[in-house]
Amino acid sequence: MSDVASKKSVYRVQGFTCTNCAAKFEQNVKALPEVEDAQVNFGASKISVYGEASVQELEKAGAFEGLKVYPEKEQRSIEKEPFWKRRSTITTALSAIFLISGWFVGEEHPASFMLFALAILIGGYELFIKGIRSLVRFNFNMNTLMTIAIIGAAAIGQWMEGATVVFLFAISEALESFSMEKARHSIRSLMNVAPKEATIRRGGQELQINVDDIAIGDIMIVKPGQKIAMDGKVIKGRSAVNQAAITGESVPVEKTEGDDVFAGTLNEEGLLEVEITKRVEDTTIAKIIHLVEEAQAEKAPSQAFVDRFAQYYTPAILVLALGIAVVPPLLFGAAWGDWIYRGLALLVVGCPCALVISTPVSIVTAIGNAARNGVLIKGGIHLEETGHLSVIAFDKTGTLTKGVPVVTDMVTFEGEDEKSSLGIAAAIEKWSQHPLASAIVRKADDEGLDLTEWETQDFTSITGKGAKAVIQGTTYYIGSPRLFDELSKMNERMVKETQRLQKQGKTVMVLGTETKPLALIAVADEVRDSSRDVIQKLHALGIRKTIMLTGDNRATAEAIGKQVGIGEVKAELLPQQKLEAIKQLKETGKVAMIGDGVNDAPALASATVGIAMGGAGTDTALETADIALMADDLTKLPFTIRLSRDTLKIIKQNIAFALIIKLIALVLIVPGWLTLWLAIFADMGATLIVTLNSLRLLRTKKE
Repeated sequence: MSDVASKKSVYRVQGFTCTNCAAKFEQNVKALPEVEDAQVNFGASKISVYGEASVQELEKAGAFEGLKVYPEKEQRSIEKEPFWKRRSTITTALSAIFLISGWFVGEEHPASFMLFALAILIGGYELFIKGIRSLVRFNFNMNTLMTIAIIGAAAIGQWMEGATVVFLFAISEALESFSMEKARHSIRSLMNVAPKEATIRRGGQELQINVDDIAIGDIMIVKPGQKIAMDGKVIKGRSAVNQAAITGESVPVEKTEGDDVFAGTLNEEGLLEVEITKRVEDTTIAKIIHLVEEAQAEKAPSQAFVDRFAQYYTPAILVLALGIAVVPPLLFGAAWGDWIYRGLALLVVGCPCALVISTPVSIVTAIGNAARNGVLIKGGIHLEETGHLSVIAFDKTGTLTKGVPVVTDMVTFEGEDEKSSLGIAAAIEKWSQHPLASAIVRKADDEGLDLTEWETQDFTSITGKGAKAVIQGTTYYIGSPRLFDELSKMNERMVKETQRLQKQGKTVMVLGTETKPLALIAVADEVRDSSRDVIQKLHALGIRKTIMLTGDNRATAEAIGKQVGIGEVKAELLPQQKLEAIKQLKETGKVAMIGDGVNDAPALASATVGIAMGGAGTDTALETADIALMADDLTKLPFTIRLSRDTLKIIKQNIAFALIIKLIALVLIVPGWLTLWLAIFADMGATLIVTLNSLRLLRTKKE
């Protein structure tokens, strides 16, 4: 690729009103001399330019629509021009005044011709400019069809009809623009979540600094009631932080030293000192916004189908309209005026507005709603695929369970003291890196044990089995039952107790000396409170099969599977075996894999839809998965499936409705029952109903 092509610049665009305008702007930018390629993201109102182009050149390319362009990183408030001050509003109002005046004086009155002509010229001026330019380039779009229809109506003396069409078309454009703005608002609300300034301590002074000038390592002071401006780690203070903007969870989360905090979240109670860990463009909220905007640019299968269909549909309508206008008068001696009028009516009702907007407005609305509820969907294709899921595979640790092991049982032998056994075990395990070791140390802390009573010497890790250390002159071992089978045979009571605890889904560790066991310590990863309810909801939604894929031992996995009501359990799997299991499941239908996004990366990537738990602060989850649940909240999963299914249903309704309206209108044209104003009213009504139907997706809520 050339140096010019490799230079990519992204700009935000203000003023997009329809998909056709966006496509035309993209073509105009591509035609600039130093531009190799350009891609418009209509949903996010952005354009990516590959090559060299100034803002002035880009605005000139969008002058036909009065577009304003500025660099993506530039902080700029959205220019909200009052509705009554907009040029389109003024011209539409003037057009309406002249149209109504013409109706009042009556079509027979000589002045009516002038009034209707003024209504057409003032209301349709911009439309005609766009339409004629498109016609000259043989670009047959909505503007071309409308321009031919209105000029044709005037040419055959139907001035009132032409003026009515201009007015109704202007109303239709305004409604389409409004509905698209409503759909985009969900993203803009995310962009305004994080403050633009923060209080930073530098050189002993507290300064108010723009977020662009804040560096990694700076200390940010966040007072109670303030929003957190940057991602960082708490180094001093304790407070409850409302993370709804990032994770969608409304219950505040307790934050203390060492905890991560995110830009855009609200500090509710205490004073926090936070060390900045990410620059403003790398914060979690910035990544969410970027990924959501990119998701809107990625066309869903249904949208790609509609776009392909529209490419052939519009020229076909033009040819059909020409045939209706010309064939009956030429071959059957019918009246030219009547059939030209019917051909023009077909052009008006044949506008692909409702059809073209039917899918993107649904996708944009759904992805925006999901983001506001703490679910990041990375493209229309993933949104649609989620609606078709029949199998869901779960990782166990950190997904169905909390991922934090706790000590649940202690069984002592030969009159050993429970407190003393726990102290010895914790004194050894505090030197271990094993995840289960931390559970024993935490248990000792909770019991208030002073581990200095059991001073440890000669700590040694026994790979895959446990650890040993010398305490008060005696060598103690802690590890798996297998380790003690090798040291000294486990007695019958030990075996029974171990089996009982393992059947409950607990991992059993044995503490003892080389010659005798002292205690059994059972550790379990607690099941999430929501897991069973979520599995039930998934089955109620019609998910055919739920399956657990875990590397944990079979007894533990099956116990937890039974506890949460999951359909099938596959245990003791390596990452490669998880991947193979997903491939086998895909042969039976669409499969989602839900995991933590780190150990499960191959399975997540292979599944039809990869869903990562706890995307907030986890780059791997955001990058690997197709969907990220920003909080560790499984209850977002049924919501996501319902939203996806609702989206699919609404897209199908929209496409069907748009096409049925066209077919009905086509039937009404032949007997001459479809007037021009009724045709535009039908087209406008279809566009309005399709967009309002799509906006219903904003009402899909997490139960």
